[in-house]
Amino acid sequence: MEVVGLYGTYKRLFPLLAYNITFSYNEKMHENKRNLFRNVCRFCNPDGTLRLLEVGCGTGANFQFYPYGCTVICTDPNPYCEKYLQMSMTRNNHLTYESFMVASGEGLTLMEDGSVDVVVCTLVLCSVKDIPHVLKEAHRILKKGGAFYFLEHVVAKPTSWTYFFQHVLQPVWYYLGDGCMVTKATWRDLEAAEFSEIQLVHIEAPQSRMSWMNHK
Repeated sequence: MEVVGLYGTYKRLFPLLAYNITFSYNEKMHENKRNLFRNVCRFCNPDGTLRLLEVGCGTGANFQFYPYGCTVICTDPNPYCEKYLQMSMTRNNHLTYESFMVASGEGLTLMEDGSVDVVVCTLVLCSVKDIPHVLKEAHRILKKGGAFYFLEHVVAKPTSWTYFFQHVLQPVWYYLGDGCMVTKATWRDLEAAEFSEIQLVHIEAPQSRMSWMNHK
């Protein structure tokens, strides 16, 4: 795809595919996502406000799970997501949207230290080039006592058929999934990060193995 120039065209098409997949995906993952974000309000400020940064927001698949009145800052490396992100924003008018920045997970230098209460990163770390750097940036941006929420594709147990198919299909899936690598043991990077405590759950999601957790 890169050699013949189709990858750039696919990056334009990918947000449209992601936006349409969001509805069925959220239906299948509703209970898991609800459990993941169930205590986000715990990190609200005394005046009830909550400032949340979503890294790799895509087309806004998580918006419906954020609490009423939450202020959301969105980043994504794909500029073609913005059109569909605006559509998700319109549907989820219980939120306030501060800005959308075209930036990778490693490129969050515009965000000030200690400037948000919560950082969210779902189905993103599987596609970044430097997970430890992304986690370091998240830690820098979070206020003291804030939380990092995570839901990610991870590699399955080596004895499973899922593990076999993950490695067989990975070269193709990398392009179809816009850089997604389903063969990462991402939890190891999270366990080695600077967060003070970790809550980790491995789940078998439809068609993939995933982990979700939050850090503080």
